[in-house]
Amino acid sequence: MTTSGLEAVFFENRDRLLRFLAAHGAGEAAEDVLQELWMRVSAAPAGPVGQPLAYLYRAANNLMVDRHRALRTSERRDRDWSDAAGATVPGVSDAPGGERVLIARERLRHADAALAALGPRAEAVFRRHRLDGIPQREIAAELGVSLSTVESDLRRAYRAMIELKGRLDAE
Repeated sequence: MTTSGLEAVFFENRDRLLRFLAAHGAGEAAEDVLQELWMRVSAAPAGPVGQPLAYLYRAANNLMVDRHRALRTSERRDRDWSDAAGATVPGVSDAPGGERVLIARERLRHADAALAALGPRAEAVFRRHRLDGIPQREIAAELGVSLSTVESDLRRAYRAMIELKGRLDAE
C-alpha cells in the first residue's frame, strides 16, 4: 500500500503521536484516540496541508479534548440522574423499607377496589391498556365494543384513579 501526504506523515509519526496523546491526558484511551484520528485522516479529502505534523498534533489534541468533554458530560448526566432518582448510598439497601412496602400494598388494594367498582369491562380495559400496553383499537376488537366505548371506559378509570390519589394524598 502506498501512502502520500497526510497519511504518510501519520504513519511516520504514529509512535510520537501516541506518546503525545498518552502524556497529554488521553491515558489508556490514547490508542482509541489515535485510531479515531487515523479514521478521520484516511477519510479526509486529499489536499495540501501546510504543516502536516502540526496539523496532526492539533487534530489529535482536539479529539482528546472532545473525548474528555463527552466523558465529563456523560458523568454529569449520570450523576444528575442518580441524584434525581435517589442516589445509592454504599452499604445501604436500595430496597424500600417495610413501612413503604406496607403503604404501597395498601394503596394497591385501594386502586384495585376503585377499578373493580367501575365494572369488569372498564377494569379490563384499563388493565389491558395501561398495564399490558395493548392499543385501544385492539382492546375494542377483543371485547367486541367500539373504540369510543374503550375511550369512555379509560376516562372513567383515569378519573377514578385521580380521585383516589387525591383522597390518599389528603390522608
